[in-house]
Amino acid sequence: MSDRDQIIDPGIIFVALFSGINVGGNRIVKMAELRSFFEDLGFSDVATYVQSGNAVFRAKKGDAATLTKQLETAFEKKWGFYSRIMVRDLSWFERLVNENPYPEVAGDHTKLHAYVMEREPTADEVARLTEKCTGPERFEIKGDVLYLHAPDGLGKSVFAGLIPRTLKVPGTARNWRSVQALLEMAAPAGGK
Repeated sequence: MSDRDQIIDPGIIFVALFSGINVGGNRIVKMAELRSFFEDLGFSDVATYVQSGNAVFRAKKGDAATLTKQLETAFEKKWGFYSRIMVRDLSWFERLVNENPYPEVAGDHTKLHAYVMEREPTADEVARLTEKCTGPERFEIKGDVLYLHAPDGLGKSVFAGLIPRTLKVPGTARNWRSVQALLEMAAPAGGK
C-alpha cells in the first residue's frame, strides 16, 4: 500500500451545545469567533447554528467527556466566564432524534424540546419531577435526554421552568427545529 492509498482517519463528528451564552444580551459570543475558537483548538469541519451556542465539529481524538473538559477550560480562558457545554457524538445525536417519543408533534418545533443532561436522572429525581407535571405538558426521559412536549409552547410552560431546579441535573434545552438542524449539519459531515 502506498502512502497515497492509506486511509487517513477523518475523526469523529461531535455536536457541542453551549449553555448560557447570548441570552438577554449577556455573555455575548459571536458565532464566527466560536468557529475560530474550535479551529484554533485543532478541530475541523466546524459549523455553528443560531446564536444560542451550537457547534458541529470533527475531532481526530478524544471522546465526549474529554472534549467537554477541554472545551469548557479553553472557553473560560478565552471569554472569561464559564459555560456548561454538552458534547455528544453523531451516533448519540442520531439516537436522540430516532427515539423521540412524540413524533406526532415533531412538526411543530415550538412545542417539542429536548433537554440534553449531564447524566441520566435517578428514579427519585424523575419521581419528584413527575409530581410537578400537573399542566398540559408531558415528558419522557430516555437515558440522558428529557423530551418535553409543551402544547402551549415553552414560553408559557410553568412546568418547563421547574425542570432544572426540580431535577437538579445540569443540562441545556433545544427546540426540535434546532435538534433537527444540528443532525442535518452533522450527518453529511459524518460521511466525508
